[in-house]
Amino acid sequence: MSHTNRMTRRMGLRTVVAAAVAVPLMASMPASVARSGNRRMEVMTFNLRFASTSEPHSWAARRPVMRELLRRESPTLIGTQEGLYQQLRDIHTDLGPHYDWIGTGREGGSHDESTAIFYDTRRLSPVEHDTYWLSDTPRTIGSNTWGAALPRIVTWVRFRERARGGRQFHVLNTHFDHVSQYARERSASFVAERIAELARSSPVVVTGDFNAAAGNNQAYDTLLAAGLVDTWDAAAERGELYATFHGYKPLTPGGERIDWILATFGATVHRAWINTFARHGQFPSDHLPVQASLTLA
Repeated sequence: MSHTNRMTRRMGLRTVVAAAVAVPLMASMPASVARSGNRRMEVMTFNLRFASTSEPHSWAARRPVMRELLRRESPTLIGTQEGLYQQLRDIHTDLGPHYDWIGTGREGGSHDESTAIFYDTRRLSPVEHDTYWLSDTPRTIGSNTWGAALPRIVTWVRFRERARGGRQFHVLNTHFDHVSQYARERSASFVAERIAELARSSPVVVTGDFNAAAGNNQAYDTLLAAGLVDTWDAAAERGELYATFHGYKPLTPGGERIDWILATFGATVHRAWINTFARHGQFPSDHLPVQASLTLA
């Protein structure tokens, strides 16, 4: 097992302390990228809906559809929400050998929901990573001081690109509370503070289910004021807008976009879209994944 895999599995189970490691270039980058010098990254944010056994939308029923979607899209990065440990292992298997993931459960263990980040190992190497609890005590596992219904976390990773001189950037992935607006606003302020520290040295990408409508919530305004742009609005080309939470009901054109991909100023967003893929009426999740094709400054 590679060093990257050992680091990831520990993080997936228990570890929340940053792993400041230099990861060797263990695999060649895709030939098409090497030939073209393409720096575009395909980024996805996806609330997976935790793996339940309840029909008709059990994980057993949804997994084949999830596998087909992810293999068709082959994102460079996927910020996921709600994934349980075994569910994340299933997705890792289904994505194939050139992907890995980093994340831990919001209670600090392997039996609760995570904000895991998947990445294409042919393109990216993790340099360090950490998990913070969205509370007044962000280093305390499972802490919840802002009135959220559940403990909430943010996972961040500093990546190094395998090509083009090993340029580095940060990814933050989170899931804001679904009940408390106060918790959402405090969470946004905390993420903004982290971005202020990180963005001095490298670009930042933020993915998540924010449980707040883009353009109509103070949490959204706070993050944009922190120097981020909404890739949906910044895109040169975008797909049709749908409510990103559908709850396995008919899709809502023009509905609320509560799942976002944000990036620091200077990113070129070539395209943004909401993926409505389903197979025989079965969606892979109760959320639609949001995707963006972008080039960081």
